Amino acid sequence: MSPLHHSGQVIELTAGRTIFDYADEVRVRVPTSCGRVGDCHECIVEIKRGMEGLSPTTKAESFLSGNYRLACQAAISDPGTDVEFAPLRRQPRILTQSVHRNIDPDPLTVHEGGSVNFGGRQIDRYQGSIYGLAIDVGTTTVAMNLVDLESGGTIHTASFENPQKFGGSDVMNRIAYDGGPNRGELQQVILSAINFEIGDMARRLGFHRRRIYEVVVVANSTMRDLLFGLDVQSIGERPYQSLTELELRQGERATTALNVRAGDLDLRVHPDANVYGGPLIGCHVGADVAADLLAVGMDQTDEVVMLVDVGTNTEVVIGNRHRMMAASCPAGPAFEGGQITYGMPSYDGAVESVEIADGLPHCRTIGGVNPQGICGSGLVDLLAQLRISGQMDHLGAFFDGGSEFFFAPEQGMSLTRSDISALAQAKSANYSGQYIVLRKYGAPLEEINRLYLAGAFANHVNIDNAVQIGFIADFPSGKISKVGNASLEGATLMLISGKMRQTAEELVRRVEHVELEATPDFFDIFVEGCLFNPMARTFESPSG
Repeated sequence: MSPLHHSGQVIELTAGRTIFDYADEVRVRVPTSCGRVGDCHECIVEIKRGMEGLSPTTKAESFLSGNYRLACQAAISDPGTDVEFAPLRRQPRILTQSVHRNIDPDPLTVHEGGSVNFGGRQIDRYQGSIYGLAIDVGTTTVAMNLVDLESGGTIHTASFENPQKFGGSDVMNRIAYDGGPNRGELQQVILSAINFEIGDMARRLGFHRRRIYEVVVVANSTMRDLLFGLDVQSIGERPYQSLTELELRQGERATTALNVRAGDLDLRVHPDANVYGGPLIGCHVGADVAADLLAVGMDQTDEVVMLVDVGTNTEVVIGNRHRMMAASCPAGPAFEGGQITYGMPSYDGAVESVEIADGLPHCRTIGGVNPQGICGSGLVDLLAQLRISGQMDHLGAFFDGGSEFFFAPEQGMSLTRSDISALAQAKSANYSGQYIVLRKYGAPLEEINRLYLAGAFANHVNIDNAVQIGFIADFPSGKISKVGNASLEGATLMLISGKMRQTAEELVRRVEHVELEATPDFFDIFVEGCLFNPMARTFESPSG
């Protein structure tokens, strides 16, 4: 017999047992609400190896393709096959540090005369607490704050991997998936994952989920609209706009923000809770960036600042309260663990930093355990250290003519030339967005007061190494601030303040969107961005 592998645990296989049975045995929590009969579509797992040793896919799994299965349906058919699996709903390292903006709370949901009221409308009788939920739905990771709406304080923060991965690792693939025969599956799986987290949070903290009376959701345009069940096909083709943007242009709505009753969305909080989807900036630049701008106070500052929110889709914004420009950079999942041989998200065992001394790598992992892969901050370090140590040239080729570098030789883990190629293109998307927006805005680096780096990945990256390979603009390190999950902070501001919600809706109207692909010399800039060199400090126009 051959074993089943999961996170270093090894168990002998028995024919007929399901992946869900083995998940129980290795104490991996896989969500389900249907009693493991295949109806809820929540227990999706990725089969890392051994698909051929599993039972044929069932009708319940018809919405899945590739190496994804439902844990309750995938049974061992050949015990002689090595099988390795990973649930799609995993918990990454929680980013608790974030920029914090002090405001006077003015929540829309309040306790008045023994009732819980939203905007003057009674939702429930007061039962001792009024909670709200701020949610940042990222393409790769979802983060949530549970907030006491009476005090404005955050009680608990949670995060988990976005389980929509089976529909594609980036927004364009998910748009295509949702336009096919399985439309609605992506909405169902993200709502199920959020509901699972709400239930887990309520059990652990000892409150009833119906005490959550308001929810604010921020996300990029695609992720937001998928969650609310809107048709996202218009976002996938020029001019890349949400239906809410098109309706705003046609005078059919006053804002791109959404307001939906929780019961109508099947979100398991109080059914009459209002679920607010933050306003969009436009053309893939979504409500998460509007939340970023609130969090760093760009609506107030006269000084020119720059914000880079690093992720599967990286967003770049430059400006102040008088003038702002923004662009979306389709970086892809390479720096978040996708498409890289030993890439992985920020879980225990991920190499998060690398230093090369005397030609030998020295790695530090999350949790201090043996390496199981390498995450984004580790990849940035590794690329920079290969350049600094003279083992890799600016094109990404190894000087010794080899095809790989072993960053964890004892575990047999290496960075290959194909990995470097994927990372070069992902890096160049970030490079191109920053370069083009900086050039179009027209302010030299010396006149930009601060660079804010947002997002969990950016929070752990070594700034000097990121500058060294051209991942971020060549700012002095003293001008760079890591602001953590600014999107979640901005969502929390919108949750505890009606004024902040209004400010966000006004703010998005003032942001000028820059379409990178429409830039005449975009291809030349992209090619330059694929090189592992620092970004130029001057930005020449296409005419030279």
